[in-house]
Amino acid sequence: MLRTVSRGLTVCRNRLVCKETIGFGSYRLQSTLSEADSSRLDRIRNIGISAHIDSGKTTFTERVLYYTGRIEAIHEVRGKDNVGAKMDSMDLEREKGITIQSAATYCTWIKGDKDYHFNLIDTPGHIDFTIEVERALRVLDGAVLVVCAVSGVQSQTMTVDRQMRRYNVPRLTFINKLDRMGANPWKAIEQLNKKLKIPAAAIQVPIGLEGDLKGVVDIIERKAIYNEGSSGEKLRVDAVPDELKDIVEEKRALLIETLADVNDEIAELYLEEKEPTVEQIKEAIRVSTIENKFTAVAMGSALANTGVQPCLDAVCDYLPNPADITNTALDTANKEAEVTLSPAEAEPFVGLAFKLEDGRYGQLTYLRVYQGKIKKGQFIVNSKNGKKTKLSRLVRMHSNDMEEVSEVGAGEICATFGIECSSGDTFTDGTIICSMETMFVPEPVISLAIKPKGQDSTNFSKAMSRFQREDPTFRVKFDNESKETIISGMGELHLEIYVERMKREYKVECETGKPQVAYRETLTSEVPFDYTHKKQSGGAGQYAKVVGMLAPVEGENTFESQIVGGKIPEKFLSACQKGFEDACEKGPLVGHKVLGAHMLINDGATHVVDSSDMAFRTATNYAFKEAFKKANPIILEPIMEVTITAPVEFQGSVIGLMNKRNAIISETEIGADEFVLTADCSLNSMFGFATQIRAATQGKGEFTLEFKTYAPTPPQLQRELIAEYEKKNKAKA
Repeated sequence: MLRTVSRGLTVCRNRLVCKETIGFGSYRLQSTLSEADSSRLDRIRNIGISAHIDSGKTTFTERVLYYTGRIEAIHEVRGKDNVGAKMDSMDLEREKGITIQSAATYCTWIKGDKDYHFNLIDTPGHIDFTIEVERALRVLDGAVLVVCAVSGVQSQTMTVDRQMRRYNVPRLTFINKLDRMGANPWKAIEQLNKKLKIPAAAIQVPIGLEGDLKGVVDIIERKAIYNEGSSGEKLRVDAVPDELKDIVEEKRALLIETLADVNDEIAELYLEEKEPTVEQIKEAIRVSTIENKFTAVAMGSALANTGVQPCLDAVCDYLPNPADITNTALDTANKEAEVTLSPAEAEPFVGLAFKLEDGRYGQLTYLRVYQGKIKKGQFIVNSKNGKKTKLSRLVRMHSNDMEEVSEVGAGEICATFGIECSSGDTFTDGTIICSMETMFVPEPVISLAIKPKGQDSTNFSKAMSRFQREDPTFRVKFDNESKETIISGMGELHLEIYVERMKREYKVECETGKPQVAYRETLTSEVPFDYTHKKQSGGAGQYAKVVGMLAPVEGENTFESQIVGGKIPEKFLSACQKGFEDACEKGPLVGHKVLGAHMLINDGATHVVDSSDMAFRTATNYAFKEAFKKANPIILEPIMEVTITAPVEFQGSVIGLMNKRNAIISETEIGADEFVLTADCSLNSMFGFATQIRAATQGKGEFTLEFKTYAPTPPQLQRELIAEYEKKNKAKA
């Protein structure tokens, strides 16, 4: 079932596990794959293209599609032909020149005498659409991390790196834009080692830089590869140019030295001062990459049509196939025991729905098949609710185009229609019951009040419902007090895109209020409470007494009971916990969620007739609010990590803008033409910054915001927020 990579161990998403036979419900998984399965899987690569915004991911993907024969002509992201890149299929993506939704495609790359089948996902770079990267990396076996040769490792590169580590996704690095002025691939590799803390070494050396870029030298096989033809489609292999021989040998020695630190076989050869063969180097890179101990660095320029084909060869050589990665599920029929899934087609089907879209024919559900296979007309079962659905259509996606297929095997990615489910649901063929881990979903940091301008509430509701199904980071709630619909998301751009999509796709124009920060409330001191809830209104009344302590705690809210002698029966303690959770949803200071609260109930009293679940739930809620106000409460605001890139001549203006916002500047990197400034700043003070940065840099500056942590608000702002909240409550009363 699994491919052994070193010393009888097999690579796992979470750990290294020994090969063994594993029990699963009523059948057993075998530790080996059939020859047919092994041969098929060896030719499959499920890869994602990820990077910081504007590093050239979509441009790189466009070249991959062209060189594999998937498209007949190359179109640029911001091209003059108004066609746009194939993977940017939304009008909004083409207008703004950014990727908003991850797009899936498949293509075939021929290397030597083998044809490799790529399932490829192009992901957004902007932090506001981070959920698209999360769900893509959740189902992919490997990734290509694109890094700009001029800017190097940027803020979003580090975010993508964290996401890859979260799902243990091996990566190959492609240093892009070597044709740009100031390109320095060696500086970028140094940053990969220092900032991302992953051993990285070049497997190629560029032939020329900036305007003189002609191709790359493969330092492992010591051969020069030139891109020729109008679109770089012709490859010419030649001897290494004399002027590059010294640097090729230097970088080859460095590659072997780096591999010796992460691979035992190369380490032994290195200590014996023997030179490893080409095959030994390639195998060491593959093993170390799959174990997430190393990243090989390829080079080129997607826009200049250089170095992309050698990078595809490296994907085939070094990134894992579906049999190299162990995927696990929880056997819900056996106390949720963890079991290993086999990518064999003969096994019962298990798949994960990782992305939903509202297509022309209804809800389009993207599926990754982890075990077994599915056929058109087959019934599949949602493990969450047991609902059975017939697969009326199976398609492979090519951006927004689809191609019908009759069956899809293990290790593949496909899409289907007519399935009612949520993103992250597990599907099986019904013979087994299991559940796979879903993706990480970050909490929203910004909210807007929104309402349709006209009376078209039906389309407005349809749009809200659809966007929530598609995007777990987009939240909608109705505020009963203000009678407003509140939408929440990852940033101003995130919400702006959805408002625009509502107008275009549903013909609903909306009015939006001022952006609201997702504040949090917390307490700073320990406070005892003793609260009795009494209510008499004829017949049975309500009675509950709770005694305990409210204290600050690091991280999530926690509830604890230490009742002795049955003073509060067990059945009422669960109601107490619900009351605590209710109180934490809407804090007493400004009505925002409470963070870092620990509630301990250690005493109380009941009444024979009047005590009930509702009475104890209400008593706990009021006890919390009363104690919270005495515990020196403070309001927390989201602190964002701001990264600004702008021409060097505007450095003074940009620093002045950040100082006005009381930002704490943590790092400034000055390049030949541009500088990169990194700072921590409150989200509240960053509203409207996009307009100001454009004005201060003549439209040449760009910035990204990423949530970092929560921190106490300044005392003056806290007083203003509390006063505003109290005023609003009085007006309603």
